[in-house]
Amino acid sequence: MGKKPVVQPLLALAPTLLVIAFFLLGPSNWSRRRTWARAITCAFVGVVALRYVIWRLTETVLPYPNDGANFYWVWFVFIVEVLAFSEVVLFLILMSRYVDRSAEADRLGQAFFAQREGDLPTVDIFIPTYNEPLDVLERTIVGALALDYPKDKLTIYVLDDGRREWLKTFCEGRGAIHVTRPDNAHAKAGNMNNGLRVSSGDFIAIFDADFVPYRNFLRRTLPFFSDETIGIVQTPQHFFNVDPVQSNLGLEKIWPDEQRLFFDEIAPSRDSWDVSFCCGSCSIARRKAVDAIGGFPTESITEDLLTTLSMLNRGYKTRYLNERLSMGLAAENLTGYFVQRERWCQGGIQTLYLHNGPLRGPGLSLFQRIMFLPMSWLVQYLVRFVVLLVPIVYLWFGALPLYFTDAGDYVSHQVPLLAAYFLLMLWITPTRYLPVVSSAVGTFAAFRMLPTVISSLVRPFGKPFKVTPKGSGNEANAFDAYTFTWIAGFIVVTALGLLINIVPETAQIRGAFSPIAALWSGINIIVLLIASLICFEKPRRLFQAFKVDEVVEVDGSKGHVVSLSLEKAVVAVPAETRFQSDRVRLTIDGFKPLQSDLKLVTQRRGDVTRSGDRRRYYLHLYFDLRGSERDKMIVKLYTGRYSQDIPDIDKVAVSVNLLLRAFGRTRTA
Repeated sequence: MGKKPVVQPLLALAPTLLVIAFFLLGPSNWSRRRTWARAITCAFVGVVALRYVIWRLTETVLPYPNDGANFYWVWFVFIVEVLAFSEVVLFLILMSRYVDRSAEADRLGQAFFAQREGDLPTVDIFIPTYNEPLDVLERTIVGALALDYPKDKLTIYVLDDGRREWLKTFCEGRGAIHVTRPDNAHAKAGNMNNGLRVSSGDFIAIFDADFVPYRNFLRRTLPFFSDETIGIVQTPQHFFNVDPVQSNLGLEKIWPDEQRLFFDEIAPSRDSWDVSFCCGSCSIARRKAVDAIGGFPTESITEDLLTTLSMLNRGYKTRYLNERLSMGLAAENLTGYFVQRERWCQGGIQTLYLHNGPLRGPGLSLFQRIMFLPMSWLVQYLVRFVVLLVPIVYLWFGALPLYFTDAGDYVSHQVPLLAAYFLLMLWITPTRYLPVVSSAVGTFAAFRMLPTVISSLVRPFGKPFKVTPKGSGNEANAFDAYTFTWIAGFIVVTALGLLINIVPETAQIRGAFSPIAALWSGINIIVLLIASLICFEKPRRLFQAFKVDEVVEVDGSKGHVVSLSLEKAVVAVPAETRFQSDRVRLTIDGFKPLQSDLKLVTQRRGDVTRSGDRRRYYLHLYFDLRGSERDKMIVKLYTGRYSQDIPDIDKVAVSVNLLLRAFGRTRTA
């Protein structure tokens, strides 16, 4: 086997420079919402990826001699890369389009609501619940009752699989219908099918127990059903609390929640290809379509995805309206985080085995079958695990992952691919992605999710449906010892491998691949260190506060409320303001004066700021709202006036906070 000529350093960097130049001259000047711009950019990245895979096969795999175990290792790594390439190709095809249906909702809404009120369709709101506490359920029920829709056309059903008397009493006091059944067969899907039997609305909107609809939800979604082929309209899931990844990394106010990439970018792209799917909560379905498939499917623990597939079998489509029309609770700790994702993963894999799934279901096009394959679940965690494993196997056993010629050849092919992919993600989703942090989150999840993938492939059925724990009844784990042990183990083994091979007396490897392996190991260690921070859970807040800016009065003195929740207000007042006691009257527009406990009346660090030429105190006022006044505050806070958006990622702040978090401190903007 002849030795290939060494690639010159500048020549090796040329493809990477070409990739960078393409993004500087092209995408950076194009609108990322333009289909032609996305198509060109995704096609360019696809060509770079194809070039890499061809090089891997022809230059680094086929030339490798059959020398035993290392030969099979080389082929295993390549097969994993081919799987990753397949997932990337599907992702590029998907993301090459984007649709924004807001203008369509405006146009359809004008015609839909021009009809007489008496001719509007009837709507049932299903709120399936099992063990959620009142502090979670009350927001959803009160918010649903406040929907902007004729009350004689709207019925709220609380589907209680916990069969709780206190919830029945609460529903009766608010005007919602409390529904129970004798058993909990088929979990959430069975609960909603029982709801179908006791209801009769033309449309069924579904909100999980922790999601509050905005008042205009029906006015934005119902008009899409003017098209008789639409079976479901799905809207994004937004959250009024931070998820455990944001919290544990100390990035609460500067890093978006983990699901934003899917709901803000991937879901609209899926919709443009007619492969959007129902995500359960925050969706609305046509009863006629649900009846056509025999009710909500019970064969899978993710009844929402299977509902979409079953409707596609019957010719009904799912539409996605990317507007904030509800807010709910993200998983509040790592226990809930993994309960959620393991259920989604297992449910996606279950569809491969079902008669109405992507492989066997009738009425699906070849493109739809491919796009509904659970490729992301099947591939991403295996790839992340192998990425961690490759340098370890080389450093400890000398097993090369490829037929290696020189570093220049490697740099010439792999670095351009990594640059193209990262630059694509930063262009498509500039406020939702950072390579190192995003990689760390994926790596953190891999240690729990890869066993779930394997077990779901071997035994897809039999694992019971688990409700994601939420609210005050949700006990948080202080530390994820299982994941941390795996992460720490990989860090130690990788670092020891590096140390052994750096010292000349103990070095086992002196091949040309060694500098690549050393750099690879260093990156892996950084990613693993960030991932390890997620294992340490921070204390969880039981209430959610919203940033507001409204004029209020505190014992007759003017102030500005800057933060408001159901239990507390933070009010900025001039520093010279004085109060006679710690019991004050807080007057908020639209509410009766609230008797509030003033917990802060003296200057403390962080509680005084300068606004213009005036100094202000921040007063922390606590109150106890009940009955109709509490319901009014729920409607005020949770049904559309406020949000918890993070408009952009401050990359410097992310870096600083990660460093501080590593030393047990945080600083949020």
